Amino acid sequence: MMTEGSEPVCAGVAVAEALAAEHLERDAEGCLDAALALAATLHEPGRRERYRRLLERAIAQAERALAAAEQERAALEGEERAAGRERAPSTAMGARSTLARAHAARAEDALHGAGQLSLSAQRAPTREACDDGWRRVEAIVTGAEASARAAAICAAELEAGAPRSRAARAARAAALKAEVAAGAARRIVEERNHAYTFHTDNGFSFGEGWHVAAAAVLAGAVVQIEPGKAGTPQAEAFLRDAGLSDHLQAYRSRPRAMKQTTEIVARAFEADPSSAQRRLRAAFLGDAPIPEPVAGWVDRRLADARAGEPCRKKVLLWIRECVHHPHRNTTLAELLELTDLARRAGLVPVLTGDALRDGRVPEGAVDMTLFWKDPTFRQLDMRRAQLQFFEHLKRTHGLAGQLGVTTAGMDGPALIGIPTMYLTDTPNVRMRAWVGAVPGYQEVVRESGYLERVRRGLSEWAAAP
Repeated sequence: MMTEGSEPVCAGVAVAEALAAEHLERDAEGCLDAALALAATLHEPGRRERYRRLLERAIAQAERALAAAEQERAALEGEERAAGRERAPSTAMGARSTLARAHAARAEDALHGAGQLSLSAQRAPTREACDDGWRRVEAIVTGAEASARAAAICAAELEAGAPRSRAARAARAAALKAEVAAGAARRIVEERNHAYTFHTDNGFSFGEGWHVAAAAVLAGAVVQIEPGKAGTPQAEAFLRDAGLSDHLQAYRSRPRAMKQTTEIVARAFEADPSSAQRRLRAAFLGDAPIPEPVAGWVDRRLADARAGEPCRKKVLLWIRECVHHPHRNTTLAELLELTDLARRAGLVPVLTGDALRDGRVPEGAVDMTLFWKDPTFRQLDMRRAQLQFFEHLKRTHGLAGQLGVTTAGMDGPALIGIPTMYLTDTPNVRMRAWVGAVPGYQEVVRESGYLERVRRGLSEWAAAP
């Protein structure tokens, strides 16, 4: 039962709520319009952050407007309620339409964010960073789906009350856009590719194939081969010969970053160095004798250089001469220093890797640069044949180790047991994971006294039984 004077108080509350709802609805619509006005310039610094802030305010204010409109509806009773009917539904309709459009814009922005972050995640250098990035992608996609549901609810409510209204039409269109964006965002997660790519074109390091194959042998990593390149058949033959047929998948986009494979290999070696090396030797080299064409090529080259006596231990000196990061290339001055150190240690320097820039072979060195370009090492079994090159030098000609500027070409031999010292100007974050894990794998930073460290290492190789 009402007391005297209660109706005017109730009506006053309703008027205040109506004014609040109208103000909130106008603010929400204004924020959304301001956000959409930025759409063409989101690539500019700071614009997307402002865009997102405006969308969040538009959504928050629209939700508050709906809450205020609901309070107004509840406050109106009797004749005052009847007098306020025209205002409350209009405000609520506008707020719902704004809310649907803001959620659609947020879903589309989430699609953009998920796409960008997924690219970063798949390029992450470690598995932990990769997985963390994809968890963040999943959270963004979940947000897009929540916005799509919210837009759909707004559209359904408007259609139930005023199906032919402009607000209902706008909400319907927004809900559809939100649904499409959320679906596309979800597909990004569904298309995530856990494979590592075995690259077969000249734009990638040939030696990084050893990393991918080793990760598959030691940790069951899934591998996909870059298709349609000159080296594709040889890569597939190598992986199948290594017993990895079950680890191959058809090529797809969004693979994991190859940088992760060195860490995977390092963990396997840390767990059991002897077992890891045995498994890699069995997979990479097989159990057949070294083919005569490979052994004969090496034997003839050493015989021509009069360095083929098994009793004379040898060391591989790697030469790097690449367009990529040319500051890392081998200098003639350093090569001469290393050659001299090797000879003083009683080792025969065998040059391998890229060709010498000026064609000058240091005195006492054997030139086996560009060996892989010989037809012997260019057949279908080229990947295994090139590793057999190093293995034959070790078994038959006293290869004691390898030394040179950081290059992935050294890593295949290192994985099958060739002692290795790689030179670098600064610590190599990715390859240092192998130091102390892969037997005989050492990093030598070019700092004061580094040549003395190289000298000691060469002397140890020469004295080893």
